[in-house]
Amino acid sequence: MLNRDEDILQAAETWQKAGHGVALATVVDTWGSAPRPAGSSLVINDEGTFLGSVSGGCVEGAVVTEALDVIASGQPRILEFGVADETAWNVGLSCGGTIRVFVEKVG
Repeated sequence: MLNRDEDILQAAETWQKAGHGVALATVVDTWGSAPRPAGSSLVINDEGTFLGSVSGGCVEGAVVTEALDVIASGQPRILEFGVADETAWNVGLSCGGTIRVFVEKVG
């Protein structure tokens, strides 16, 4: 079962208070068959610990990796995963849809 938005935000606050860098990844757009709807979120700390879900499977691993870069640089980015993209098969989004995920540093 996925955690509620409040749990994700609470984790972000707890990690920040403990001195960790934190990023929030949010599904901002979907097309076709997508594993999670727009608004779904994943919070990640600078150790790679995460809570929530933006897709499932290997896509989340790719989002966590990108989030670590966002934490380090402070520069937000938009990620896109879709079946038309060659990397979609590599990261496990073979359901026929496309998702766009906005990743930003918190704090």
